[in-house]
Amino acid sequence: MKKFSIPKMAISLPLAVLAAAILIFINEASFHESTAAAANIEEAQQTREAINQLLQRMLDAETGSRGYLLTGDPRYLEPYNNATADISQNLDVLRQLFIPYRNELAEFGVMSRHISRKLAEMDLSVRMRKEGNEDAWKFVLTTDVGKEHMEAIRVQSSKLAASSIRKMELGQAQIKKTLQLSRIGVATMALAGLLAFYMYLLQTKALLASGRREQESLQRERDLLEKQVRERTATLAELATHLQNVREDERGHLARELHDELGALLTAAKLDVARLRSRLAGNLPEAAERLEHLTSTLNSGIALKRRIVEDLRPSSLSHLGLVASLEILAREFEERSGLSITTDLESVELGGSAQLTVYRLVQESLTNIAKYAAASQAEISLHNFDRYISVEVKDNGKGFRVDSVGPTSHGLAGMRHRVEAAGGRLTVTSTEGSGTRISAVLPKTI
Repeated sequence: MKKFSIPKMAISLPLAVLAAAILIFINEASFHESTAAAANIEEAQQTREAINQLLQRMLDAETGSRGYLLTGDPRYLEPYNNATADISQNLDVLRQLFIPYRNELAEFGVMSRHISRKLAEMDLSVRMRKEGNEDAWKFVLTTDVGKEHMEAIRVQSSKLAASSIRKMELGQAQIKKTLQLSRIGVATMALAGLLAFYMYLLQTKALLASGRREQESLQRERDLLEKQVRERTATLAELATHLQNVREDERGHLARELHDELGALLTAAKLDVARLRSRLAGNLPEAAERLEHLTSTLNSGIALKRRIVEDLRPSSLSHLGLVASLEILAREFEERSGLSITTDLESVELGGSAQLTVYRLVQESLTNIAKYAAASQAEISLHNFDRYISVEVKDNGKGFRVDSVGPTSHGLAGMRHRVEAAGGRLTVTSTEGSGTRISAVLPKTI
């Protein structure tokens, strides 16, 4: 028995030491890799935010310049001047972020050149407007040069944003990998401890007196080890879930940015192509064929855009609040669609997610009215009650049969899912020839 027990003791101790050393090594490696991945994720997030801010400044500058050109009101020059002043700073920030990456720096250089050309075009138009050169600035305004530059800027910014998203995904994958290595290390340590304990139990068969005391000690150690394993496993599972949610949120954020920007551009382009095709179909068959191909391409882009759309908080929600955001939405949609929209909005107290739910509900309802209702008037109302709020969008369009709506009607299905996820209830009331009413009730405790 003694000859049998001594080799077991000689094996168990080195095995435990080796397992501990491996675990320490894995933990240290995991820590350094996780730190590096977290830094990459943070850098990618900064890059994405800087790109979004740059695009917003370009839009502000274009809006201000066009407002001044069309109205001659000098008040439009203030947002234009502020935006152009910030663009240079935004470019410097992005340039510093892209210096370590050759490919991204090249893409950034292309975008910078388009931005410079767009700024030059806007500056020329504004100066000619100030100098009273009507024919010149009107000619510049009617050309597609500015539009081409803005489209090129958006394309390049999308590429850079996609690159930052890939970096974030790589960082998240690296963190997940390190978590898996940590789990393996913990499992290895537990296995080594159990194996050493088993070997030690074999030895206690020959050493009854001392074996009892050693058995109690090892039992306590095993319980402590199992407790630590359970706690560590629970922590890792919670962290993995959190990282997955963060990843999905980031993807959703990018998709919603594409919905606001790319969706409007594709829809406008599709309408322009349709008009051109109707005019050129009988005169230029070759041009009509190319326009048909372009329409097919735009339809593919719109379909892709719709597949990746998710919730996104508009910037006006966080800066101006829900009521002001809905007023802006109604005014802009009225100008864009020709609908007569009236609003009856009360100030409400809602959390950020509930505000976004209400905003998206109204936005999707107006979009459906413009697409399908053939209406001339719409009404938006928001009312505040003790424990809940109600929002309603009505139109005087042609209406539809609610029971005929199939599962492929993603607009209504998406609105219903969003409201129910927020703890509310959505009601759709419509009769053919009598318009449509979409109403929702949401609790204030969201």
